[in-house]
Amino acid sequence: MTVFRQPGLQIAGERRFAARLRAAAAMMFVCAALAACTGEQFQKGYILPPGALEQIPIGASQDQVLIVMGTPSTVATLSGEVFYYISQRSERKVAFMQQSVIDQRVIAIYFDKNRTVQRVANYGLQDGKIFDFISRTTPTSGQEMSYLTPIFKLLSPN
Repeated sequence: MTVFRQPGLQIAGERRFAARLRAAAAMMFVCAALAACTGEQFQKGYILPPGALEQIPIGASQDQVLIVMGTPSTVATLSGEVFYYISQRSERKVAFMQQSVIDQRVIAIYFDKNRTVQRVANYGLQDGKIFDFISRTTPTSGQEMSYLTPIFKLLSPN
């Protein structure tokens, strides 16, 4: 018994297989491209070790704070001494978008004149106020006056 095969069936099957292979390759390419666009998180500044703040009781020495927390981001000496540990976490949802701030922390450790811990403060994003560093102007409440306002007041009958 002889089996006869039609030549067109084999070619059509190969074409379907090639089309499925191309579709699978295209899907894999799209998935890989989308995976490359996933978001990422960024940590800037001081990274607070777990349990570090619990190791700094009121009355602890400045040396103990330096051992537990490390070098501060900045130090203020205006009225007493204050160590500031500053950190910020931001994320970018898609690889080509701008970053947005998720969390912002300023840990302030206040010392008295004997260099012992007087108070520990943990300021977060909700405690901050956004302001423009570049403008070099301080907004004030009230009416803005131009140089012509005093002249008009002198000329008015009241």
